[in-house]
Amino acid sequence: MDRANRNAELLLIRIGGEIHDARIDRGLSVDAASAAAGISNAEWSRIERHRSPRVPLVTLVRCGAVVGLDVVTRAYPGGPPIRDAAHLALLRALHEHLDPSLRWATEVPLPIPGDPRCWDATITGRGWIEAVEAETRPHDAQALHRRLALKLRDGEVDGLILVVRDTRTTRAFLREAADEIVPSFPIRGSIALERLRAGSAPGGNAIVVLPIPRPGRVASAGPGHQPPHV
Repeated sequence: MDRANRNAELLLIRIGGEIHDARIDRGLSVDAASAAAGISNAEWSRIERHRSPRVPLVTLVRCGAVVGLDVVTRAYPGGPPIRDAAHLALLRALHEHLDPSLRWATEVPLPIPGDPRCWDATITGRGWIEAVEAETRPHDAQALHRRLALKLRDGEVDGLILVVRDTRTTRAFLREAADEIVPSFPIRGSIALERLRAGSAPGGNAIVVLPIPRPGRVASAGPGHQPPHV
């Protein structure tokens, strides 16, 4: 939240300064500009001086339009999000499969100065390191594949375990994503788990489907429990 607040402050400073410069460049008074935007001249002045920390985005867009600017925002991959209970449980479920000789770490930053991205976890053995990303509700195959590919490009790891929650929805997603994602994960999930239990490297990228039992229930591990492609 500290990082988010600082980013918001910097964004308001930048946009306020750009609106101020554009208004001066076009010879508009504060009174004329604020009237066109439908706000008070005091509010306009606060925006230009970045003294309006809770200004609505629509107001910034309207102010930009008055002085000939398009105020555009985009969301980019940043630092680690907050994790819900299911996400943490999924990581714990994978951790329980590891041989004690393997080192487990969570929220591991990518090795690029200033890059806020993190791996959900890493597994380190003798001479190798495997990244871990957990997805409890995968839904956009293209976006997921693109995000993971960029992190693999920059992450300096030997492979990636994509661990997903064993649900009907997830199995349907993996069937639908067979052409988009699955080819990038050539190691079967069951084989990857066997190797990790033995303290060995998984040997590459793998999708591992794990059940998360409800409180008071024991997950089934009977034959045919995992989808055939993992």
